[in-house]
Amino acid sequence: MVKQNRKIGLILVIAGALFWGIGGTVAQKLFQISNISVEWLVTVRLLLSGIILLFIHFITKGYKQIITIWTRKDNVMRLLIFTIFGMLAVQYTYLAAIDAGNAAVATLLQYLAPVFIIIYLVLRKQSVLTQSDIVTVLLALIGCFFLLTNGSLSELSVPIPAIIWGILAGISLAFYTLYAVPLLKQFNTLVVVGWAMLIGGLLFSFVSPPWQVDLSSFTLESFYYLIFAIVFGSLLAYWFYIESLQYLDPKEASLLSSLEPLAAVFTTVIWLKEPFGIYQWVGTACIIIMILLITVGKKSR
Repeated sequence: MVKQNRKIGLILVIAGALFWGIGGTVAQKLFQISNISVEWLVTVRLLLSGIILLFIHFITKGYKQIITIWTRKDNVMRLLIFTIFGMLAVQYTYLAAIDAGNAAVATLLQYLAPVFIIIYLVLRKQSVLTQSDIVTVLLALIGCFFLLTNGSLSELSVPIPAIIWGILAGISLAFYTLYAVPLLKQFNTLVVVGWAMLIGGLLFSFVSPPWQVDLSSFTLESFYYLIFAIVFGSLLAYWFYIESLQYLDPKEASLLSSLEPLAAVFTTVIWLKEPFGIYQWVGTACIIIMILLITVGKKSR
């Protein structure tokens, strides 16, 4: 039975990581073949994912926590700040980086979040800089150099807007990770993330109402990609990862979730035929190694 449960956990976390990575590439393809904006996709993705995640929590665990999170003013304020500067910021900057560049670079730059967390904790004197931290930061810097320049000092291989949005995605993800901790200690993850997604979608509806969309360029293929980006690339990816934690320990799940950037890179290069030089592969390897080192060393931090 234990072996069977472990197999379920492995399937869930691997599927979730692959959905996340491929979801970014599918979003890139969607931007290429349709007239939808980043803002509209963010709105629709957050609204639908938030509603469904809260519904999943309701049918599996009841409605108590869904209501309780709104009963204390400090929790409400933290949830709203987390929504705007965490959830909404992560979703928008990541998709904007994909739109300006490609899914591979956007995903790898977003995965610089642990480096920003290390720097923040050291500056706040909440952590001591270790040799492992120094190696982590160096790997991130070397990886970024090769990824963004392809080894050439004379020009960038990635558009500057894509770099800026990608770095902002990493910073947003770092904030998302750190700021949510007090809420996650009190409430189920599906409740916190579900509400953050739903509120973020409602707020962004004022920027890009979900009913205002130009469907003239939409084909059946476009609808398939849209469904995948929302259902598989956001909703199921997150839910599967959370569910996998019931069968696997967090370190094991985190290690396997590092398949996400690999999935994004391979699908971007093989499916979308994005050019990727040898030095960019070296940069990708450096960032993947950095992710694995951080995951293995999580216990000490």
